[in-house]
Parts: sequence; C-alpha cells; structure tokens
Amino acid sequence: MLLTLGRLPRLTDPHKTIVVTGVGVVSPYGIGLDGLQAAMLSGKSCLKPTKDVYPGFEGSIAQVPGSVLHAEDFSSRYSRTDQLAVLAAQDAIANSGCDCSVFRDSGVLMANTVGGLTEIDTGIAQDPAAWFRRPGGLLRGSSFPVAHVADAVGEHFGIRGPRCAISVACASGAMAIALAANMLLDGAAPIILAGGSDPLCPFTLSGFNSLRALDPSPCRPFDQNRNGVNLGEGAAVLILETLAGAIARNSNVLAVLRGWAMTNDAFHTTAPHKEGSGLADCIQLSMEMAEVSGDDIGYVNAHGTGTPLNDSAEANAYETAFHGRHQPIPVSSTKSYFGHCLGAAGALEAAITIMAVRSGTLLPTLRLTDPIESPGIDWLRREVKRQPLPLAMSASSGFGGSNTVLIFGSGRP
Repeated sequence: MLLTLGRLPRLTDPHKTIVVTGVGVVSPYGIGLDGLQAAMLSGKSCLKPTKDVYPGFEGSIAQVPGSVLHAEDFSSRYSRTDQLAVLAAQDAIANSGCDCSVFRDSGVLMANTVGGLTEIDTGIAQDPAAWFRRPGGLLRGSSFPVAHVADAVGEHFGIRGPRCAISVACASGAMAIALAANMLLDGAAPIILAGGSDPLCPFTLSGFNSLRALDPSPCRPFDQNRNGVNLGEGAAVLILETLAGAIARNSNVLAVLRGWAMTNDAFHTTAPHKEGSGLADCIQLSMEMAEVSGDDIGYVNAHGTGTPLNDSAEANAYETAFHGRHQPIPVSSTKSYFGHCLGAAGALEAAITIMAVRSGTLLPTLRLTDPIESPGIDWLRREVKRQPLPLAMSASSGFGGSNTVLIFGSGRP
C-alpha cells in the first residue's frame, strides 16, 4: 500500500514549498538543539543501565534529566507525554524568534504511542478510590487518549487551528511531519507545529522486554553482533509553513522539506519485510517527489534500532533504493546516542537531520565495530564526518509496517 501526494513542484513556487522555521527538542541531553548537537558531536551517549523502571527490569535506557520538568509549570492534568510535548513546542517557538500570538491560527499535529499511560500505575487496581483522590488523579487519568497531547500543546499556547493526533508506532513522529506538510499544501492552516512526544513507560518497556527485543547493554545498530534496542524518551516539534508565508513574515528559514513519502509493508504485525521492500519504495517515492536522484542524497539518518530483523531489512532497503548510485550512501543511526524514543523518534531524528544539513556534519553510529556487509552502504562509524550536505534523508519504520521518509535541504531555496 502506497500513500503519497504528487510530485513536489520545484522551488520556484513559494506557495507549494514547505519550509522549517523553528525546531524545538527535549532529549536526554536537555532542552534545545544546540545542546543536543554539542553533546552528540562530542560522542556522548546517554544510554545507562538501570533497574528502577519497574520491579524485575534490567536494561539500558536514556532519560530526560529530572531538572527539565517542573510540575508547577504545567496544568495538573498534563501527563509526562504532554509536558515533554509542551516543552518542545515552547523551544520551537523560541527558536523561531516569534511571539506565541503569531501561532494563534496555526495547527498542531502531534504523534505519540503512550498517551497518558505514564500516569496509570498499579495503585489504580489496588485502591481505585485512593488513586483518584491523589492530587490531579482524575484529571491525569483523563490524559490517557493519544489525542490529548496535541490538545495540551494547543491549549497551552492558545492555538485555535486544527489539532490532530497520530499513533502508528515508531514511524509516528516522522509521519506527523509528512501529514502536516500535506495539510499545509491543502490550505488547512497557515502554520503547523508538528512532531512527536513519548516518555519512558513501564508498559512499553515490559512489552518490548516480552518480545525479547531489548539489549541490556547500550545498543549497537547495524553491527553484526547487535542484540536489540534500547528505549529513550523525549520530544521534538518542527514549525512548518509555506515559503510564501515565511517570506511574508520575514521568518528565518532553517531548512526546506524537499520531499516526503509514506508506505506500508503490508507484511506482518511486528516484523519488517526481510527485503525492506516497503521502506525501499518509500525512499524512492520521496526522491521522486523531491525530483532528485540517489546521488543527490548526501546522508541517511536511519531508523537503525539495533534489532536483528530491523537492521538487516533496513540495509536491504538502502541497497535497493540507492542501487546505481556512484558512491556508497553514508548511513548512521542516532539511536545509538539516546535510544529509541518511539513516537518521538522520527521527529527527533528529523531535527538531527536538519542539524546535519545546516552544519555539514554526519554523525557516526556509536559502538559500530563490525558492520553488516553491504557494499552499497558507507556505514559511518568512529568519527564525525564533515562535508557540504545539500540534501539529507531521515527514514523511519514501525510496527504494523509503517514507513515514512523525509528529505531536508538547505534553508536557502
């Protein structure tokens, strides 16, 4: 099954060119893209062993610093997912250099997989009355729906445009950005805040643990001795609008969203197609939309979870999609720095890809010592690579076979 719009017009039509005018992130490195960039360029990994998530759990995770979230700054009914999303949106608005009033008629499209599950613990089964009597108990319980995250962002900043939620597992954050771009072309809103937010949660950790998909040590994406994924938490929000709107507001254009596509493997509930055919189709469609070839893409920020099935299927997808390229395609996984943030992963990785384009820096995959044998892929490892990067790609996949690919280019269209 393929889902995409027609070809993206060349950058001569500012009304049909989608640009990024603000980027906000909350990650295990803290708040802000600058801090994340400095830490990642230094090779710092946030993955640490822990036993504290729930009884019996042992594994490596990456957590947002406790100093970042202050309960008094939020409504008592905002879940941790909501709070991370609001902080990322606040950072994106600050990064845009605009006052909140500019975004009053904007839209909000937020992805997540957890919703308010972080607020529901075993106490609700042991003594429901006591659970609901605690401060904010009933209100926090109402944050359970995944749609509540977009509502929280809209409510906090007084945004009156459309609010939408998306939850398609690990491709959610990237798909929120792709769908937001479609909405802008349709004229649904003049500006859209799009991204994803997901916290660490015992429910998701126990689920991945039951699938035996977690690596107890820091993960090794694309390594032949990889042993599973690590989970992290965070949020990222991009401010998207047409180039015409950005020019009219005299906004600083950080990047151009040159192309995007969405596909589905239509293969299995959790396993990817072993040849990566759905992702390969998605890559090719995104390049067709951007009117570029494989040789034009300078870097791929891969999904790269570290699980045996995902990484081999993903490598096959790159071999297929970039077949005929004159040089191997540079690929790395930034999940090796702060884990897999699920519904926020695609949005965080989009932000990192924009960072790569703007700075001309290609991050290596940490702990990659024995890469999968793929002659068409230049596995980035050991050190940061610096080069001009006119176009870069961010690829996301998820349970259920969902794939989304985003292509970002320079902010000088």
